[in-house]
Amino acid sequence: MAEFRRARSIEEFVSNITQMGAPKAAGYVPYAPADGDVFITPWAKCGTTLMQQMFHQLRTGGDMDFDDISRVTPWEDTAGMIGLDMTAPQKGSPRGFKSHREYERLPPGMRYVVTLRDPKETYISFYRFMNGWHIEPGAIPLDEFLPLWMGGGPNGCDYFTHLLSWYARRNEADTLLASYRWVVANKTEMIRRLAAFIDVDLTDELLTLVDHRTSREFMVEYMDKFDDAMVAKALEQNVGIPADSDSTKVQAVGSDSSEVPDVIAEQIGAMWAERIAPVTGHADFASLADEVDG
Repeated sequence: MAEFRRARSIEEFVSNITQMGAPKAAGYVPYAPADGDVFITPWAKCGTTLMQQMFHQLRTGGDMDFDDISRVTPWEDTAGMIGLDMTAPQKGSPRGFKSHREYERLPPGMRYVVTLRDPKETYISFYRFMNGWHIEPGAIPLDEFLPLWMGGGPNGCDYFTHLLSWYARRNEADTLLASYRWVVANKTEMIRRLAAFIDVDLTDELLTLVDHRTSREFMVEYMDKFDDAMVAKALEQNVGIPADSDSTKVQAVGSDSSEVPDVIAEQIGAMWAERIAPVTGHADFASLADEVDG
């Protein structure tokens, strides 16, 4: 086994990521498309876990008998590392899969659930997630994290590529798109929209149950089901990062974009002005979210 070693530099982080999925673990079977599949594919730290839980609770009527949310809504981009059979029967219907990819790198003809988030909020959330798990606490300062933020996670894309891809599909019938902040503020309406989108008959009792089980308080109480335990185990075996590191994706307190260092905020703003504003006509995320959320 490798020496227990969280990254202490960007170079070490890249090296660890390279080792994560090699070789493929026994039992891995790649994804094979099926009619009606649903991809829950926000960008990293944009509400993926919340939407996985909402989807799974709706399609199963309240199943909590799982050890990892990404076992019941599996993620192709880490399945090889953990030896997951992506074709295995799932609890409930339709089948659901996690992703952080843009539309162009997903199978066509499926259904797609995407939540968008302010880039500066994702920066803080991503840093909090990595710092203490993949990264030795404090070893990479917040103002040096931009290259890792741009990576977007395993087999992901950068934030701006993802946003433009799904913004272009905002009016497509196969895509359910909303901002993360709107979802949190209007959760019962999002539950209704998602239920209709995946063809689940939503009773008042099921709505109440799903609303409760997607609350921050409930998900913090059961955070061990939302902490990437399967990936953490593989990281310990393949890289030497302790499996008992803080890998939870559910935080008791939300991320505050005002914590982004000024120099990073300026660079994110410059990238928005260069890549997003000319295509969408929106000078900032708040303006774009207003359009998306209608």
